[in-house]
Amino acid sequence: MTLRASTPVGGFGRGQGFGTPAYRHFVLVTLTLVYTLNFIDRVLIGVVAQPIIEEFRLQDWQFGLLSGFGFALMYTLAGIPLARLSERYNRVRIIAASVVVWSAMTALCGLAGSFAALLIFRIGVGIGEAGCTPPANSLIADYFPPRSRARALATYTLGITIGGVLANAFGGPLAEMFSWREAFLVLGVPGILIGIAVLFIVREPPRGYADPPGTPVLEDLGFRASLAELAAKRSYWLNAIAASTVSFAGYGMLNFQAAFFQRSHDLSVAEVATQVAVPLGLTASLGAFGAGYLTERISARYPNAVAWIPGYGLLLAAPIYFLAFSAESLGSAVAFMLLGSILHYSFLGAQYTICQGVVSMRSRATAVALLLFIINLLGYGLGPLAVGLLSDWLMSAELASSPFSAELSVEACKASESALIVAMGQLKAQVCLSASASGLRQSLSWVVFVMAIAGALYLYIARHLQRDLLAKMN
Repeated sequence: MTLRASTPVGGFGRGQGFGTPAYRHFVLVTLTLVYTLNFIDRVLIGVVAQPIIEEFRLQDWQFGLLSGFGFALMYTLAGIPLARLSERYNRVRIIAASVVVWSAMTALCGLAGSFAALLIFRIGVGIGEAGCTPPANSLIADYFPPRSRARALATYTLGITIGGVLANAFGGPLAEMFSWREAFLVLGVPGILIGIAVLFIVREPPRGYADPPGTPVLEDLGFRASLAELAAKRSYWLNAIAASTVSFAGYGMLNFQAAFFQRSHDLSVAEVATQVAVPLGLTASLGAFGAGYLTERISARYPNAVAWIPGYGLLLAAPIYFLAFSAESLGSAVAFMLLGSILHYSFLGAQYTICQGVVSMRSRATAVALLLFIINLLGYGLGPLAVGLLSDWLMSAELASSPFSAELSVEACKASESALIVAMGQLKAQVCLSASASGLRQSLSWVVFVMAIAGALYLYIARHLQRDLLAKMN
């Protein structure tokens, strides 16, 4: 497929959205659908975590490697060069090709016969997904003027939470009716068709079209020049650190969420999906969109609202999530999780709005890719791995204090309940299951407090944001 450079605007912006209002909102919905597919395929492995752990007899740290770092490493490494292509070539074609690649790799996950094969296919998903968000953010910035970008980007980021809802709503029941393999196949294949359709329904706008007249333009920046521009933007780097910090806790929690409710509250895969994960996804969507809408409404009066709304939200989310993981009853745990998710996901649109607002149009895709590089390597890559390592360590400590300390280990206890009972008897199996549930519960309870650090960082960003912004939001 030949990529063709998009047409520059000639050094000035129009200050208005590209295309008719109906068409640009249609494009926004289409890009949100693509991002939804992105997260369906990314999140699905967490939905079916426990069956995969049991089939391949994985320790939690191995699943953290599979679901987090294995995906994130190649996602981050591929993201920068793909973003550089997005600065110069047709962004729509890059997005379409990426959707086809990651969807095909998701389907192949359902055919994996070993932990190693599943890890390789997950790496393939990461490579494909790396070509989505940087060019999509760049497109949105050319379809919508600065005053509308916070809401547009918040709408786009609904793909994160909607994708999580759909991955659970379909993946959980499919895994229970058939197996986790069919869930990957059924949810992966349709994306190939949608990727092809994107080529024919989304138009490539001139770069900088929606920027206000007089917005500084730097033509054809190289990677070093883009880094030099970013180096002077304190708000950009603080935003990257804050987003990475909250993602460390958020992805660690998300990838082990289903396993937690199965181990601690005795729910099935389908019950976790429908009773917990789907409602959580809807409240998270409410939090993301509500924060974006509120930011747009009050930014004229409070220019730093884009930073302090997620700041206060994350500070409140951390102790509420702690109560959720500490609760003994299922009802209390779910209620606290729902409230926490509204506050937690208030940062989604803000991370992209701040990122785009402080750079020139020729650096947007690179700025977003670098942001994602940091978020995914430190947040998505290390968060699930850290939760898994801590969970195994805490489980090991609990097993060591049991009457069967000489006989039981983390490795021996990683199997389904029925398999454990057959292998070691009812009493020892229950010790294994209790230690597994307790280790994960404590791990998640500790990790969520990292969100409070992110909240404090967003409040600090507000002190420097206005001097760094190129296109003001009011």
